[in-house]
Amino acid sequence: MIIEPKIRGFICVTAHPTGCAANVQHQIDHVVIKGAIPSDRKRVLVLGCSTGYGLASRIVTTFGSDADTVGVSFEREPAENRPASAGWYNNRAFENRARAAGRKAVTIEGDAFSDAIKAETIEAIKANLGQVDLIVYSLASPVRTDPKDGVTYRSAIKPYGQQVTSKTLNTATGEVSEITVEPATEEEAQATIKVMGGEDWELWIKALSDAGVLADGFLSLNYTYLGSELTWPIYHKGTLGKAKGDLDRAAKAIRATHGEKSANVVALKAVVTQASSAIPVVPLYGTLLIKVEDEMGLGEGPIHQIDRLFREKLQGDVALDDESRIRVDDWELSAPMQKELEKRWANLTTETLPALADLPKYREEFLRLFGFAVGGVDYSKDVDPRVVE
Repeated sequence: MIIEPKIRGFICVTAHPTGCAANVQHQIDHVVIKGAIPSDRKRVLVLGCSTGYGLASRIVTTFGSDADTVGVSFEREPAENRPASAGWYNNRAFENRARAAGRKAVTIEGDAFSDAIKAETIEAIKANLGQVDLIVYSLASPVRTDPKDGVTYRSAIKPYGQQVTSKTLNTATGEVSEITVEPATEEEAQATIKVMGGEDWELWIKALSDAGVLADGFLSLNYTYLGSELTWPIYHKGTLGKAKGDLDRAAKAIRATHGEKSANVVALKAVVTQASSAIPVVPLYGTLLIKVEDEMGLGEGPIHQIDRLFREKLQGDVALDDESRIRVDDWELSAPMQKELEKRWANLTTETLPALADLPKYREEFLRLFGFAVGGVDYSKDVDPRVVE
């Protein structure tokens, strides 16, 4: 079949197997060209391994530090006339390349919040790695069913405490407008914490510990975004911020049980993701950030961020902020960049958007998440959606 991008609202419902594989290869090439990354952590578990920062973590540890990995993600399988999710293709493209390089790569596909997938993952670790000395938590889901009581919680991306009025962007039309978002109820805020907070991270560490598959001196990293003051009203000071703050609580709890160097939250920069595209205000900020980053020569995608995390930030004495977080959002939040972003934000309109921001590149990066807009791929070619190179 000929597979083309089909976008419904904020979601692309198709993915291209050849494009996804090429995208994975481009990320591998970036790491390999930069050279080896010193690390004693050779047995890695990545929770949320199939796209974005999770996929980048699996690539960097495997092709930078010769690690063996187990990954967990929730995917949609292909059919004869229907493509799979991008993550399904990414997982198989990664596995093919990791195994060709002599590394173990095992992927578990299912609900990482469930006890069943935790148990299956633990068995895969025992069979393939023995133990793990690095755990990366990079799950992104709007829904979570608590395995203890079976209650399903849904996150609500809203302000907290008061309504917020701000600029936003229709990425399909390029129209800049004003949006008012009503505040979340306390019930919505608590549900968001249940889905996106640190509880499941703690449950994973406990399950791994109880099963005896945590190596001595293990490190667990959980990725977060703190962001610019331009996005704070809807993000950092909203329900998402409440949930992300719970990660700091969970990290402290893990450290209290397993040692001061066992867990850190890692603050990363804003990048284009399917999840972020649905958050009011954030896509507009993203188009602006892409433009300013490129002008300053500081543009980074997920693979660049994670490569810098492992190649620089985790070497030697690890620098931490006051909340014991590792900061890789330092370029984005630098004073010169934020000053320029704030100046442009004040002048953003539908008419000024082309000069001040970069919507075409934002759209291109969004499509690339699904294997489209990848250089060197012939999208007119008939492909079998069940086959990955």
